[in-house]
Amino acid sequence: MSDNEGVLFIPYADTVDLLSAKEALQIVEDVYRMQGEGSVMASTPPSFKLDVGEPFHNHWHVKCALLKETEITGVRLYNYFDDGNRNTVGQLECGRYIILADPNTGTNRAIVEEHWTYAIRSAAATTLPLKWLGPKDPKVVGIVGVGTMATNALRCLVELYDGIEEIRCTSRNPKTREAFAEKWSAKLGINVVAKDSIEEAVRDADIGIGGTTSDEIMCREPWLKPGATYVSFTRREFDPEGWPLMDKVVVDSWEMNMLMKHFRATAEAGIFTRDMLHGEIHELVRGKVAGRESATERNLIHTTGLVAHDIAMCHYVYEKAVEKGVGVRLPFTGTGNPGPID
Repeated sequence: MSDNEGVLFIPYADTVDLLSAKEALQIVEDVYRMQGEGSVMASTPPSFKLDVGEPFHNHWHVKCALLKETEITGVRLYNYFDDGNRNTVGQLECGRYIILADPNTGTNRAIVEEHWTYAIRSAAATTLPLKWLGPKDPKVVGIVGVGTMATNALRCLVELYDGIEEIRCTSRNPKTREAFAEKWSAKLGINVVAKDSIEEAVRDADIGIGGTTSDEIMCREPWLKPGATYVSFTRREFDPEGWPLMDKVVVDSWEMNMLMKHFRATAEAGIFTRDMLHGEIHELVRGKVAGRESATERNLIHTTGLVAHDIAMCHYVYEKAVEKGVGVRLPFTGTGNPGPID
């Protein structure tokens, strides 16, 4: 970006062509390493929220971070509707933006519409630890939910494994799960089967994926066979009572998860406490804690999401957009003091 160029706006449609699942997996692994090395700086407090109930059911969330190694800083802000029945948090109807700036000068570089980068980041950051904690050669995968998170988890899974033989899926709506099964069976050449219940989808699977926006418990510990790994996207996808019964449990950040009401309640009740944690994911990535040590151990991966991942994704997209000449360049603001010219 030259001294007299305006900020680059990168709309959602462009971001889809600029970031793949394979690239997202590499980016989240790099950022986990940076997190462990202490080169990621987060804001204090780490999250600012405006949550308004009836009649609006409206939510603003704002987070920011600085990545020293990448030399980029950014703020993430998104707005969504959630009345308990309809939730737009993972949909194109909500507003999602990341503003990137040069930390050396404070000059704004880009505004990125982050629907795709958020969606694939969420999946990549949560499925990546399967490299260390997942079964060596999984054949059967059970997926709870068929929306954005579950779909992108599937995209990441087929990057991590090439021997999957059956994928079971379930959702509240029979039509959506049947349509998902038909679509992905044809797309992947893998047998994707719609199941009527969560237990049918998860029981005896090698890998279970919980990818819904529900606050309800989705999966129970007795359903997991020896050797299985369950991947949980925030909230209460996996029954808290089952956490201490797993062989290894990892999270992306204990501190950030403690900001989530269900996780905090579980910890404060003594059901699952910090000393029961095998480690944070950055410790797995850097070899500071052991990965899978037996074919029979059952493991749990749980994330709430790190804004550093989102900023790194959008920075990658920004650099590719500049290279390919895509996006919309906004008018140059100028320099010096704002106001009319006297």
